[in-house]
Amino acid sequence: MSQDDIDKQLFANANRVIPGGVNSPVRAFNSVGGTPVFIRAGRGAYLIGADGKKYIDYVGSWGASILGHAPPEVVQAIVDTAARGLSFGAPTVLETELAELICQSLPWLDKVRMVNSGTEAAMSAIRLARGFTGRDKIVKFEGCYHGHADGLLVKAGSGALTFGVPTSAGVPAEVAKHTLTAKFNDSDSVSEIFTVHGNDIAAVIVEPVAGNMNCILPAAGFLQHLRELCDQHGSLLIMDEVMTGFRVGPAGAQGRYAARGDITVLGKVIGGGMPVGAFGASSEIMAKLAPVGAVYQAGTLSGNPLAMAAGIATLRTVTKPNFYPELESNTIRLTDGLCQAAAAAGIKLIANRAGGMFGLFFTESELVDSFAAVNACDIEMFTRFFHKMLARGIYFAPSAFEAGFISAAHGKDEIDQTIDIATTVFKEL
Repeated sequence: MSQDDIDKQLFANANRVIPGGVNSPVRAFNSVGGTPVFIRAGRGAYLIGADGKKYIDYVGSWGASILGHAPPEVVQAIVDTAARGLSFGAPTVLETELAELICQSLPWLDKVRMVNSGTEAAMSAIRLARGFTGRDKIVKFEGCYHGHADGLLVKAGSGALTFGVPTSAGVPAEVAKHTLTAKFNDSDSVSEIFTVHGNDIAAVIVEPVAGNMNCILPAAGFLQHLRELCDQHGSLLIMDEVMTGFRVGPAGAQGRYAARGDITVLGKVIGGGMPVGAFGASSEIMAKLAPVGAVYQAGTLSGNPLAMAAGIATLRTVTKPNFYPELESNTIRLTDGLCQAAAAAGIKLIANRAGGMFGLFFTESELVDSFAAVNACDIEMFTRFFHKMLARGIYFAPSAFEAGFISAAHGKDEIDQTIDIATTVFKEL
């Protein structure tokens, strides 16, 4: 059987027992069509499909696998820890050690609380902000994703000052009404909301580099404007660095862009590929959290020793000198090479990038800096590009609205091979 036939059979089997055949919607390939590739294993920069076909991987478990797949030091840490037990529901020294590593790298955090996913971390951060400020409303940005908690599955109403409306069935309108939606990189849209609702806003939550409408960088001064508005109105600024934390630099996007949040949300890299999330803040804010404060949050598997061990091994590696300059250099090599290859074929492709994170856009525009600009790109061209690259063993995110990622395992050979294959593909588009 061909890879395609194998994947079709596996997908049919999955659909019989899993809704849509997947446990997270983007995996279903609905944005690009076709059948998802089922993965048997991952090694370094490569994924291995069910029939043994190898793919150079630019998804990296959606940014988590910054060292590549199955890095020996992380795998060994997990194996050694698993031999002592998988979960205890009680404190371990590993939790303290990982928290210390995070606070050392992000010194504006005094304390962090471990959870099991980015969704859980963002949800808990918002609850903490509401408990600290005594307010109910939050501001989010169109195109930014903070997990699937009810209050975050919200889009803008008919105007900038209307309350949000649910984007998912099952989200009560009464919950959505507490969420106001602004435009990313549009400081005026945020100012307008604060002018009307400033005294009721508990927090602004933002991806400092948006990664869920592809990779959109913050405009100069945008994050600093959010900081100023929050300070003026007594609101908290939540930086959702689930995707960017330890991905775009050693101090995340807040270090890269010199913008500080009151609460930081983390995930992905800090678990070395294991399920994990965390949120942290100053001692004053974290003192509102149970068991010392009145804001309740709990989890039986929070601080799971396997995830803690994987995170410790990962952060010890990424904090070594030259790790991030080398990672970013490879990101530049890849994106510049792809854009040059596209131009040679008469195709306009531009790229956004930060650290080990990037976005590709088929567009005649010179700048893609908003949700509207992403929507104006040639999505059909991306879909053709995606499938032709996949057929030749290059695995990009199966959506024009998702960022791509480089790992430390991607070297010159993998990047140059990707550019060579893309050079052929661009001539066929």
